[in-house]
Amino acid sequence: MVTAEGALEPTAVVTAFLRHDGRILLVQRSGRVGSYRGRWSAISGYIEDEKPLLQAYREISEETGLPAAEVHLVAAGEPIAIPAPELAKLWRVHPFLFEIDDPDNIRLDWENVAYRWVAPDEIKLYPTVPKLEEALRACLGNQSI
Repeated sequence: MVTAEGALEPTAVVTAFLRHDGRILLVQRSGRVGSYRGRWSAISGYIEDEKPLLQAYREISEETGLPAAEVHLVAAGEPIAIPAPELAKLWRVHPFLFEIDDPDNIRLDWENVAYRWVAPDEIKLYPTVPKLEEALRACLGNQSI
């Protein structure tokens, strides 16, 4: 929704990167989600009533079936602003990086139709949601991706 002044609506979301053996999980968004259908992403969702970290754990559980006991926080990046004028949104992305115990336990829900484990520098080879690499960099700090 565009405000009366024509500004983009601020919308807070989490993006949770899952890592195992140095590779990052990318998920392909289904045709049933509200935006960026068919694009590759990390686990993500709107921040509802919870703190961003709790929302990240909730999204991971819902979208992958992984319980919190199998997901370990590595880093929380500073939020980044990503304008999406085509959606009249200004995303405020809260990025997180987690290590997971066993990738064989992943069970996708309806929000995603496929997943792949990729090296961080391979993310640029995929048609992703806007600024996905930037969100991962926010978690890694000065480390290269």
